[in-house]
Amino acid sequence: MFTLPDLPYDCAALEPFIDTETMRIHHDGHHGAYVKNLNEALENYPNLQKLKVEELLQTLDKLPEEIRIKIRNNAGGHYNHSLFWQMLSPDKGQTPEGKLLQAINTSFGSFDTFKEKFTQVGMGRFGSGWVWLINNSGNLEIMDTPNQDNLISSGKFPVLGLDVWEHAYYLKYKNKRADYIAAWWNVVNWKGILYNFESRSRFPGHL
Repeated sequence: MFTLPDLPYDCAALEPFIDTETMRIHHDGHHGAYVKNLNEALENYPNLQKLKVEELLQTLDKLPEEIRIKIRNNAGGHYNHSLFWQMLSPDKGQTPEGKLLQAINTSFGSFDTFKEKFTQVGMGRFGSGWVWLINNSGNLEIMDTPNQDNLISSGKFPVLGLDVWEHAYYLKYKNKRADYIAAWWNVVNWKGILYNFESRSRFPGHL
């Protein structure tokens, strides 16, 4: 059975950029619900309970049709958020370094240009979804996905991800997604993102 991972920092650690109450509701309420719903969807499928969340998402087309959509939504929500918490850090004001910064400069021209393009994609994502930075054989690309869809279902792995569902920001920023994205840059865990970029595997930790 899947479990809700603890936050790697206190709910108040990202203040003032992401407020305490939003973090608590986002983690305990929304992520917790994805885990609960995922376990419920797998109750009658003991063989599937043995799989990792990545394995479920990479084999969606082979899952029983009656639970496929539930697995897609809830395993996707669990996977995306498990990564997202680790992509944030209370060590505020970090910037990319080393090979990651070199790759950003090569792919986008500069870090500032990358931030502008990433923000544009985040603002352009209609409704709920995510914005991702991916490593495509050394070339960095920006993509977005709807709802709780994720990249590993299509064979890609996220280096960096941003949740642009309204539940991620509405208490503090209301309908001003641009203000939320501008604030989010201050709490990106660039040290962790560098590890993620270099290892080409998910952050260490239990999913």
